[in-house]
Amino acid sequence: MQVELTLSPVLYQGRTIAAHHTTVAVDVLRATTAVCAAFQAGAEMIVPLDSLEKLPSYRKLGFSLAAERNGSKVGDAEYGNSPTEYLRNDLSGRKLAYSTTNGTVSLLAASDAERTLAGSFANISALTDVLVADGRDVVILCSGWKGEPSMEDTLFAGALIDRLAARCNVIPVNDAAMMAQTLWRAAEGDPYAFCSKATHIARLRRLGAEADIEFAFRQDTCPVVPELVDGSLRVVNR
Repeated sequence: MQVELTLSPVLYQGRTIAAHHTTVAVDVLRATTAVCAAFQAGAEMIVPLDSLEKLPSYRKLGFSLAAERNGSKVGDAEYGNSPTEYLRNDLSGRKLAYSTTNGTVSLLAASDAERTLAGSFANISALTDVLVADGRDVVILCSGWKGEPSMEDTLFAGALIDRLAARCNVIPVNDAAMMAQTLWRAAEGDPYAFCSKATHIARLRRLGAEADIEFAFRQDTCPVVPELVDGSLRVVNR
């Protein structure tokens, strides 16, 4: 299995692995963690959107609106980007229209892959199982922050590569993949503490989102694997 890491969506189109692959879109803080939490709470479908202007048309179709910009819930959306908020609610049967600063941008950018999955620490074991069973080459697409790489997404990528390497013959095709794996091995004893000075963690702490930060570094809290098919996320391992 070849594995490539792109540290930001702006690098994704220049990737080496361009055919017959699965792309894992990652936004640990917080979009893909929140997506896993929403499905764990019973959501049926999530439609990722790249702009807030597209949201109102989905409300007319019976969707609940979820929207975040710069870490804060937007306007009259019912939900923002908080995984712990989703888990406090019963979302059974709900359909969400979802737009965030970084994560939904990555999910949509990755939609040209043969398969597009959402990854986070919250679903890392289930995600690894799906990737190993599937056998395709893997591109990990980190959302970062507005085009810049982020510590937490890179750390997750290293953790995922490490898990894949324990299960199959992994060939890292770029330095970013090797660097991420090295970073993870330095951090795996306490990844939350390792990332304590990361810029997005500081940003979220100013917004009072400490519970979300802590939750986002816990592994296997939401063992669902969301897949993007025809513009909608649904769980593939239920």
